[in-house]
Amino acid sequence: MTVPTQGETFSKLLEHIRLAEEQAAMMGHLARAQGTPKDQALANGWLQISQLFNRVAIKVTELAQGRLQ
Repeated sequence: MTVPTQGETFSKLLEHIRLAEEQAAMMGHLARAQGTPKDQALANGWLQISQLFNRVAIKVTELAQGRLQ
């Protein structure tokens, strides 16, 4: 069993955040495809969640750069 490194752990964390961002965006697009006003509002919420994950990924990267360099 190998000991995890900071770099490997950061990479995995960032991958999971990016996957969550993509899936939230997909939920938004799927909700928007339904076409009802309620679904449009739901779609906007999912797309906002996707944007939040994007900002989290940026902050995680900034934090890691300060520690890994």
